[in-house]
Amino acid sequence: MMKPFQPYLQKALKKTYVAIIVLLAAHYGYSQNMNAGFELLEKGDFKQAKVFFKDILKDYPDNKTAQLCLGRATGLSGNPDEATTIFEELLEQYPQDFEIKLNYAESLLWNKKYIAAKSYYQGLLKENDQSFPAVLGYANTLSNLKEYPQAQDYINKALVIDPGNPNALTSKKYINLGYSNQLVQAQSYESATQLLKDNLEFLEYDTETLQVLANTYLIATQVDSALITYQKINKSQTDSILSLNGISLVQHLKGKEKTALQYSKKSMSILNTTTPKNIEQQTIERNIQALIWNGKYKEAEAKLSDQIEQSGPENWLLALRATLNIYKSNFKNSINDYNQILMTDSTSFDGNLGKSNAQKAMGNYKDAYTSASKTLEIYKDQKDALQFIKNLDQQFTPVATVKPSYSFDNGDNEAYNLDVNLTVPLNTKFALLGSYNYRDTFNDQLSSQATTQLFQIGAAYEFLPNIKLKGIAGINSINADNNSYEELTTDISLQIKSIKLQSIDIGFKRNVESFNTALLERQLVQSNYYINYNLSTNFNLGWFTQYFYTSQNDGNSRNLLFTSLYYNLLKKPSLKAGLNYQYITFENQVPTVYFSPSRFNAIEIFFNLNRSIDSIKKDQWYYDLSAATGYQFIEDNGRQSTYRLQASLGYKFSDRTALDIYGQQSNIASTTAAGFTFTEVGFRFKWLLSNKPLFETIRVK
Repeated sequence: MMKPFQPYLQKALKKTYVAIIVLLAAHYGYSQNMNAGFELLEKGDFKQAKVFFKDILKDYPDNKTAQLCLGRATGLSGNPDEATTIFEELLEQYPQDFEIKLNYAESLLWNKKYIAAKSYYQGLLKENDQSFPAVLGYANTLSNLKEYPQAQDYINKALVIDPGNPNALTSKKYINLGYSNQLVQAQSYESATQLLKDNLEFLEYDTETLQVLANTYLIATQVDSALITYQKINKSQTDSILSLNGISLVQHLKGKEKTALQYSKKSMSILNTTTPKNIEQQTIERNIQALIWNGKYKEAEAKLSDQIEQSGPENWLLALRATLNIYKSNFKNSINDYNQILMTDSTSFDGNLGKSNAQKAMGNYKDAYTSASKTLEIYKDQKDALQFIKNLDQQFTPVATVKPSYSFDNGDNEAYNLDVNLTVPLNTKFALLGSYNYRDTFNDQLSSQATTQLFQIGAAYEFLPNIKLKGIAGINSINADNNSYEELTTDISLQIKSIKLQSIDIGFKRNVESFNTALLERQLVQSNYYINYNLSTNFNLGWFTQYFYTSQNDGNSRNLLFTSLYYNLLKKPSLKAGLNYQYITFENQVPTVYFSPSRFNAIEIFFNLNRSIDSIKKDQWYYDLSAATGYQFIEDNGRQSTYRLQASLGYKFSDRTALDIYGQQSNIASTTAAGFTFTEVGFRFKWLLSNKPLFETIRVK
């Protein structure tokens, strides 16, 4: 997740005000014995400067220049209230002194009394609208009030009065940085990047501006532009570290995790004793992140433990450990770390939004909404928090899926099929379900035809986090050439995802076998008892197993076992390869009626390439490609080669609509040496029926 941009407007104040001291001193005239004090002020050693001018005033209590410098040293050393008092006392002695008024106005800025400062500067500009310090101070005041267009007008006026003044240029830089941040929050990315590019026209290769520009490109998902920008940060060794850290992040966002780790390791190798502490921390953080992205969890955990042992459980380390635990599916541990962060910093971005992600993964959706909403209270319009709530909303928005298809096989069976499914969540736990299926099955060679219509309604209830009970039932109406009848259908399942890295589905399903007209004529009804089990690991290996026991109304029964061992080769897009095994046995063999061997075995190798609809944004393509080949063994017959191909290609038109076309072909489960081939083609249309859930979610007002 992208952390919110932090503006740096306060930096402009110290950098621009200190240099005015020389002008003031020249204006009043000063004895040579104060040169050392002026140097302390210009170097930024304000505490020592304060001591120095206090000593001067012991001998020369009426020295106006020393009093002014004391006020400035006092304010800039962290005592703005005391500084304001000093300038107020000077104004009582010299009420018309414009320079004292300027210093008093600056002290209001030090005290963050920006509204009062704005009014006071307006009065100063009426006295002298050509005063460079007054125009500059007013520009900085407007900037702190986030009135950036007006601030730009006045900083440009200051640069007309004193062209190229470095202090005015510094203020202009930070005004542009602040304004660009405001535009980013409003998602006006083009205008924001243009302001930052304007900075680079008078501050070429400015590291701070380049960093903010790259971050803006990342927020706008312009990762290639961000990469180019990070590559320009190379003035110093510290800049090189910043550049490599940024490039590592870009490579991660491009899905190139190994490359991201390479850049991170290179950045780590440059660290030395002169590296600033904050840059060193950022580099270590990126390196641990890169290890996590690459699934090197043990190495990441070891580095985290070493860092925590050295510096204690600092928040940035707790946030990394929480992230690691999310990747490892240790969500409770992750929430514990985020809670510890929030105890010391309730405004932590990582703490609030990170906790939202962990709560969502645990199925605590209301809590996830609350944490994300709190993030937006602190960081208004923050893009990642808004996207999180948007994704969560879509999970609970009514959705309809329509799937027309056409299928045929080499036994001259054909079918037109239409599936319509509807899900309507009423809250985060309960959803209504509905479906309609129409199927027209025919065989021209046998001059047979049958149609079926299936209406079903049901509900799903998540009575515990990640434990859901789902049930749907309906009537299947069949109209065949020689027979018309209706059958009750149902599908009831218990879905359990609360066990770490595992999911289990246990269910019962009653259906009518509708593959072809002959089976429909026989009114073959199946009662299926099934269990699905999926195991994931933290080392890319996965295992899926499915078992069906089926009893039929013709007195026959079937056992079906399918198991798949696979390895995840890539994450984005997902690429997995593995080995499948299938075993089927029927109690009775009726080969002239339907495929019912006493013993069937099939083994195949497969691969699957997938870019899922959930992983993309609107106006992007998604796809799925699967291919498998192997052998099947029917009874005591010799082996037969098999293949299976599936492919789909879709486009996400908006956040609410998507369409894909698909096709599949297979020759598995043949009853003859000549083989059996089944082909199906069709398309799917997905439509979120509203902009948000029907129920009111917790959100920022």
